[in-house]
Amino acid sequence: MSSPSDRISYRARIYVTLRPSVLDPAGTAVQAGLAHLGYTNVEGLRIGKYMELSLTATDEAAARQQVDRMCDQLLANLVIETYRFDLEPIAPPP
Repeated sequence: MSSPSDRISYRARIYVTLRPSVLDPAGTAVQAGLAHLGYTNVEGLRIGKYMELSLTATDEAAARQQVDRMCDQLLANLVIETYRFDLEPIAPPP
């Protein structure tokens, strides 16, 4: 087992969106609202979720694996949603 000093802090930015085959009534409503405001050039608006979290792991591969499992198990409903995430190390304080 690694000690806390062997672990690296990471920030994950997670984007969850409805699958293209799933209707998005909220997106349709927002797009209609934008059209009503004069933004008639907007097409295909979809509503999604954004999450940001920090975690520690022994390396980037382990951090990616943890975030992937979090998304699969809780953060995204894989029946109707897809997800992607960005991961970056958080610099330790000087």
